[in-house]
Amino acid sequence: MTPLLAVVLAALLALQGTVLQIHVLQGEGAVSFAGTRGPGLRLEITDEIGKPVAGAVVSVRLPDEGPGGVFSSGLASEILTTGPDGRAATSPIRWNRQPGPLQIRVTVVKERLRAGTVVSQTLSEGAGKRSAPAPVVARGKSRSKWPLVLLIAGSAVGAGFATGLAARGKHETTTVPSSLQIGAPTITISKP
Repeated sequence: MTPLLAVVLAALLALQGTVLQIHVLQGEGAVSFAGTRGPGLRLEITDEIGKPVAGAVVSVRLPDEGPGGVFSSGLASEILTTGPDGRAATSPIRWNRQPGPLQIRVTVVKERLRAGTVVSQTLSEGAGKRSAPAPVVARGKSRSKWPLVLLIAGSAVGAGFATGLAARGKHETTTVPSSLQIGAPTITISKP
């Protein structure tokens, strides 16, 4: 075998041996509440020796049916490109209201190399489930003091008005206080 042929064969074998690896940094096994918005996936793409692969095109696809959702774009898929560190992250995901397990498909392409994986997650019922508000039950005693405070304030204003009318009728000069204060909370009524 000639030295040139040996070098070419070694180069071809090296190219065939190159493998893309997908590492899920955030999202694998995650449990989110149905009907909420959650974080997206964070991925790292490396070669077979762990070196980051920059410029790889990553496709992330949410399920079309059943538990799933959409990305910020409103679509069930998103296309990303890895940075110099081999990492890429999707936008947040708005989950639909159907609980259950789901699988997110991830496909990576770099030149002639391809790799794929499935990221498993679960949507659970709970915080995302809307329920009817609890009925309000009338109780014998009001917890709010405001109706009582307003009643007292109204009575004081009425008494002051009556005193003023009585003083006018007798042609007496009566000094009306410039303000009236009632306990906590303080309400001040004054002349304009």
